[in-house]
Amino acid sequence: MTDASVTTATTSPHHASVVAKEATHFGRLARDWWDPAGSSAMLHRLNPVRLRYLRAAVDRHWDLDDRSFVPMAGKSALDMGCGAGLLAEPLARLGAAVTAVDAAAESIAVARDHAARCGLTIDYRAGGVETVAGETFDLVASLEVVEHVADARAFVAGLADAVAPGGLLVMSTPNRTWLSRAALVEAAEALGQIPRGTHDWDKFLTPDELSAMIAEAGLRVVDVTGLTLGTKGFALGSSTALDYFVTAVR
Repeated sequence: MTDASVTTATTSPHHASVVAKEATHFGRLARDWWDPAGSSAMLHRLNPVRLRYLRAAVDRHWDLDDRSFVPMAGKSALDMGCGAGLLAEPLARLGAAVTAVDAAAESIAVARDHAARCGLTIDYRAGGVETVAGETFDLVASLEVVEHVADARAFVAGLADAVAPGGLLVMSTPNRTWLSRAALVEAAEALGQIPRGTHDWDKFLTPDELSAMIAEAGLRVVDVTGLTLGTKGFALGSSTALDYFVTAVR
């Protein structure tokens, strides 16, 4: 990745869902997004668990062969809030035709460069959920994103509109609890495990709040699974006190 891949990024268009200071914050982190010891180190540790949940969700929904290396061949996927491609690239390797969108143009520049060097074809776009208005996808994924947008309800509605008939929506986000405040804001940011200013605890959503927004948007929630953090790292579990995944269908 060259410096030019970051500095020549064009500014993303104005979209109502995008909070400018959030895009600026994450754009500053774009340069070392793929460094597992850099500012996105926690995402690197989280990614295997996210992929495990997502793979199980798509296998279950479409009754796919869980032994296949490309189970999503012939299906389209949207990664909304893709950063520099930590989820988009594995989705492409699973065989999906991937469109990936992020509000930070700098992150999109890094994502394009990294995908090209890995020989992956991904349709990367800078902007918000408005970027895919009128398009639909078999899978819509938006992980750790809804807490960063201007209007969560409108954002969820935009995601729901992008889910094709028979399609699947997968989201994850921190819960608004004392534990998430202590672990993700007061401790992780104070200790430098997450860059300062990454989270606004008041914008976190409870599982009931997010599920209600998804139902309002016309989808049916079929699973809520907790994401926990223990001495051995991140894991899926029944407790949603820290963070959680939601799967919904059209």
